[in-house]
Amino acid sequence: MSTKGKVKGIISNLVIVEADGPVSQNEICFIVSGGTRLMAEVIKINGQNAFVQVFESTTGVKINEEVEFAGHMLEVTLGPGILSKNYDGLQNDLDKMDGVFLKRGDYTYPLDHDKKWHFKPLAKAGDIVEAASWLGEVDENGMPHKIMVPFVFKGKYTVKSVSDEGDYTVENTIATLVDSNGKDIKVNMIQKWPVKVAITAYKEKPRPFKLLETGVRTIDTLNPIVEGGTGFIPGPFGAGKTVLQHAISKQAEADIVIVAACGERANEVVEIFTEFPELEDARTGKKLIERTTIIANTSNMPVAAREASVYTAMTLAEYYRSMGLRALLMADSTSRWAQALREMSNRLEELPGPDAFPMDLPAVISSFYARAGYVYLNNGETGSITFIGTVSPAGGNLKEPVTESTKKVARCFYALAQGRADSKRYPAIDPIDSYSKYLEYPEFSEYVGKIISETWLDLVNEAKTILLRGKETYEQINILGDDGVPIDYHVTYWKSEVIDFIVLQQDAFDSIDQSTPIERQQYMLTSVLDICRTSFDFDSFNDVTNYFKKAINLYKQMNYSEFKSEKFNKFEQELNDLIAERRIA
Repeated sequence: MSTKGKVKGIISNLVIVEADGPVSQNEICFIVSGGTRLMAEVIKINGQNAFVQVFESTTGVKINEEVEFAGHMLEVTLGPGILSKNYDGLQNDLDKMDGVFLKRGDYTYPLDHDKKWHFKPLAKAGDIVEAASWLGEVDENGMPHKIMVPFVFKGKYTVKSVSDEGDYTVENTIATLVDSNGKDIKVNMIQKWPVKVAITAYKEKPRPFKLLETGVRTIDTLNPIVEGGTGFIPGPFGAGKTVLQHAISKQAEADIVIVAACGERANEVVEIFTEFPELEDARTGKKLIERTTIIANTSNMPVAAREASVYTAMTLAEYYRSMGLRALLMADSTSRWAQALREMSNRLEELPGPDAFPMDLPAVISSFYARAGYVYLNNGETGSITFIGTVSPAGGNLKEPVTESTKKVARCFYALAQGRADSKRYPAIDPIDSYSKYLEYPEFSEYVGKIISETWLDLVNEAKTILLRGKETYEQINILGDDGVPIDYHVTYWKSEVIDFIVLQQDAFDSIDQSTPIERQQYMLTSVLDICRTSFDFDSFNDVTNYFKKAINLYKQMNYSEFKSEKFNKFEQELNDLIAERRIA
């Protein structure tokens, strides 16, 4: 018999329920109010009282109203048909809902009951399988969607039968398994999994360090992220966090893209809904939305519902990783998620930490980021989740708790600078403050030495040093004036500007410059460093300025030209002639 309860207290969307039976942490319950069932999650238990966060407005909820406990945690429904869907944080299919404002208590099924999928068996009778073993596959928007043994199964099973190749709905039986007791278990294409429990059906092995190409030069060249890696993008309002995430989503070497819009401004979420269906996917030739799933908090959901969306998105990514696919998860913005945690912590009257965030905020963020990674599946195949979140610190303060807690766990730090954004230097990633800890791993150094060049990391460090020297000389020029410093100071500054304009800055609206393959990045970085190493003869600081502006213009024309095309070679020759004019032999 399922547990029931009565409402005993209401604090906004935190409701205190007196239960008449056993209740579990993170269990789902439904508050029956005026004929409407409102979904909620147990976040604290104290004796007979269960404190639940309600994922809907609690307006009209009354004391002593009935509560029904579901007996399971907040979970997602997994199966073919997730790609190209728009879900809310509870995995309701937004496209199935009517009206501009969603009705309270209106929940929809995330998959299509009636659609038929062309199933191809991968397992055969007599095979020994376990949780996450592949039984067959269907084509989902061009992706091989594996039908797996449900993750909840324990131990080994024997395949009794697998359906023949053909068209089936998600609810049709596609395999029959036999457990250790000789009991037959029928399996279809659907399975469920709690969102706050990681899917871990894989083997522990040393991970490789494969570069994840994003096409964004300031990331791939200076502070690269690896496949299955973690990174985050903090920055003030208007610095370009969302635009940068969109660019990475479109261009990164990933099979699946999952976007968790967990609390960002409505206009940016609408941009995703309207832009992604129209974008051409360079990898497949189809629309980008066909390999994308969007998890968006709706405007009439309480702040606390933001917490559910990031977990839902991560669980969907883990599901596709178990198929041997490369998933890219983008969360915008994890600050809103942390604010939801803070709001519920305050209502529970817990001891506050810095800036009133929960004391365990670093542990919560750490455990979430740890769910990303590169894994070896039980069948020897590999899959990965690369996770990049954004952080929106108030006033651009990178010392606030969410940023500091995230820095401890994310391996890549892409700090967006207000000054760079104001001067229209996009992407506005600060090359001095940002870092990638993957550069410190000897495995990564060995990997890039093979696929790019043995001297690649030396070139990257040289470029970073020039940028740092350029920043230092710029500050001195600002203080002492153009005439107050030697000409060499201007040369040092302008050499750093060449790297800034040609390597760091990128035009997201240009069909060629918006995405740069690593081969071209290597060629351009080598070329730029050649001019930085060259000694020049100048008579005044005005000569320096005019000369390097011409060089930068020619480099930019090369960036806008097809790589090694006739046009590209023409501008490169003009650049070489320009360098020869002033070079000191």
